[in-house]
Amino acid sequence: QDKDTKMTEFWLISAPGEKTCQQTWEKLHAATTKNNNLSTNSKFNIPDLKVGTLDVLVGLSDELAKLDTFVEGVVKKVAQYMADVLEDSKDKVQENLLANGGKALTMIYLSFEIERSFKNYSSFLDTVPFLFIFKGVNQIDNDLKARASAYNNLKGNLQNLERKNAGSLLTRSLADIVKKEDFVLDSEYLVTLLVIVPKVNYNDWVKQYETLAEMVVPRSSNVLFEDQDSYLCNVTLFRKAVDDFKHKAREYKFLVRDFQYNEEEMKADKEEMNRLSTDKKKQFGPLVRWLKVNFSEAFIAWIHVKALRVFVESVLRYGLPVNFQAMLLQPNKKTMKKLREVLYDLYKHLDSSAAAIIDATMDIPGLNLSQQEYYPYVYYKIDCNLLEFK
Repeated sequence: QDKDTKMTEFWLISAPGEKTCQQTWEKLHAATTKNNNLSTNSKFNIPDLKVGTLDVLVGLSDELAKLDTFVEGVVKKVAQYMADVLEDSKDKVQENLLANGGKALTMIYLSFEIERSFKNYSSFLDTVPFLFIFKGVNQIDNDLKARASAYNNLKGNLQNLERKNAGSLLTRSLADIVKKEDFVLDSEYLVTLLVIVPKVNYNDWVKQYETLAEMVVPRSSNVLFEDQDSYLCNVTLFRKAVDDFKHKAREYKFLVRDFQYNEEEMKADKEEMNRLSTDKKKQFGPLVRWLKVNFSEAFIAWIHVKALRVFVESVLRYGLPVNFQAMLLQPNKKTMKKLREVLYDLYKHLDSSAAAIIDATMDIPGLNLSQQEYYPYVYYKIDCNLLEFK
């Protein structure tokens, strides 16, 4: 499908059965496809559920709205965390999420999943599916928090260590740069200092360092490392001259780094970094697999809630006996306005107040237009652009 014209947005709508539900479907399909292919459509078959009283349905409608918001939130959290973990280009993440068993998350797949998963529930439209969905998705939410916390902790510790080993010579760890032979070690009187010398001042350093304090060992300075702006030099002198040397060096913009050569500590740091790096690699694969599987679970639960909402809303709007056709539309981006008009023409007869609402020229008591979009047919949007960043 052409990426530019296809939306990652689906419209789940329902309309009353005419002579048959098949006729309702054919009418919609003809109206939206003969007209410049306004949308790609598929039937969305919701099994017949036992219906309680009107009061029960109104209550269910409210409960489902809350459940919808909660489940969508979890779906988006899992998607967003997948993006964080993959640290990859955003379109790749979207692809990764919407692929299920190597198959794009197409409308037919959605419809199939609903039919398949409704078989897990009783045919009564009661609180059982709600509890079932809420418990499952709540478990995913809690697991995600725990897994994300552990992985982020690991990642954060590793980043801190990596940060210590990067950056300018003024701040970075010097442990991985220097070698044992750069130092005079285990001497009662002598000590080796590490000095950051700006490149522009290097000639001054060569001329001055032996005279910055008494008791500096002649020709004891070498350049050990350089970054963009500075050289790292060593210099050996008598311990008792260190304070004098530091003080005088500062006047010339030479900075003495506080550094003790300690092989054990340096080794421990290196081992810690290797350990964290290995741990992160070990956790990465299972975490991505967990995210894929649980994204799919949460997403199916979310579509399931949408299906229940369509069922309840259709019975409330169109009455009993249950006789409606649910349909899933994937609008073409460029012709969405036209698609709305075609749907309005098809279904305006369902609702005497629809004309006023479409024109929005008058207030209808009890209808809060700011809260949700209202159309003469039952309508829910499924936005598959699940990442907050676009």
